[in-house]
Amino acid sequence: MSVICLCYNQASLVEDAIGSVIHQAYENLELIVIDDASTDESKLIIKKLSGIHGFKTIYNPFNQGNCRSFNIGFKHSKGKYIIDLAADDQLMSTRIANGVKTLEAKGNEYAVDFCDVELINENGKSNGTHFKRDKHGKLIENVPEGDIYTTLVERYFLSAPSMIMRRNVLEELNGYDENLSYEDFDFWVRSSRNHKYVFTNKVLVKKHIPHQSLSTIQYERKNKHCISTAKVCEKIFTLNKTHEENKSLLKRINYELKWALITENWEASLKFIELKKRLIKSHWTFALLKLIIKIKPAWYPLWKIIL
Repeated sequence: MSVICLCYNQASLVEDAIGSVIHQAYENLELIVIDDASTDESKLIIKKLSGIHGFKTIYNPFNQGNCRSFNIGFKHSKGKYIIDLAADDQLMSTRIANGVKTLEAKGNEYAVDFCDVELINENGKSNGTHFKRDKHGKLIENVPEGDIYTTLVERYFLSAPSMIMRRNVLEELNGYDENLSYEDFDFWVRSSRNHKYVFTNKVLVKKHIPHQSLSTIQYERKNKHCISTAKVCEKIFTLNKTHEENKSLLKRINYELKWALITENWEASLKFIELKKRLIKSHWTFALLKLIIKIKPAWYPLWKIIL
């Protein structure tokens, strides 16, 4: 097992993340910590801890982003299974043992084991779990597993820090796509196209939710993640094989296009529009124009682009 821990300006939490790996109830473990040119005290903390515990470290000379940094770490790793751990998240002590046991039992048909996640707010308090549970901690929603490609195309439901991935699947995909600003959506759809996912019904990861998390940044005006989402949707179009899969992609595009317009991501909007036209092959532009006018009159110039 290899854990690749990515750190960028997470000095207040990186020690806890590293500690959560070191104290796993699993022995055959490799830890690689990558500092992506942090400007805070992260690098000093990592150096100190590596001197004590002897894990591998990589210090990027300049910021290269999550996808490229992970791929660098992946090339240096040796484990049969891989965890991509952000330096502001923590693994509970039995996370790796549970995931490896499950994947070993399931066999090569299954690419990923994922679990439930405890959500931690900026004050260090629990905001509940990723999946719905009752007051006794019992799961009260249906979590898809097995062949979940169509579900992943249509909606987000996984929490990325919860994943344990098979090395051979990452090799098959040539790692993360470094042309994208974030990795999880792309990995999910590409890996689930030919492989299954298994759910471990336990809360085994703690995920910190900062004010400027990806889930909030992607809805900010002219954010960089919107164009990456459009590129992933273009990939999905080429991966799809059935009418049902195209229907799921259309639902995804409708959702993402709405936010692309709201956040004024015009390049991404045009990509979503073109994909939608290829999927339904009908004259739908007037409905979109009505939406644009309703949301923000200043968007009238899109008339010429869409028509």
